Amino acid sequence: MATGIIRYWAAAKEAAGVAEESFDAVTLAELMTQITQDRESLGQIVKRSSFLVDGHPVGKRAHEEVVLGDGVTVEVLPPFAGG
Repeated sequence: MATGIIRYWAAAKEAAGVAEESFDAVTLAELMTQITQDRESLGQIVKRSSFLVDGHPVGKRAHEEVVLGDGVTVEVLPPFAGG
């Protein structure tokens, strides 16, 4: 199991109630399950969000296939308005 930090931005930060927190998870899918378990509003935002793992975009890869290494930083980037 990997340990790391998850950072929330914009609406995800508001829904999570914190800017960042530590986690223990093997895959991005497992991490998403953990962080949304008791946070329904965060779950809705996460479904529409993009993710960076150590600064690298996850893109369209299945979250079950994104293995998290020890000391990793995951960033949750909700859709941004404007442009």
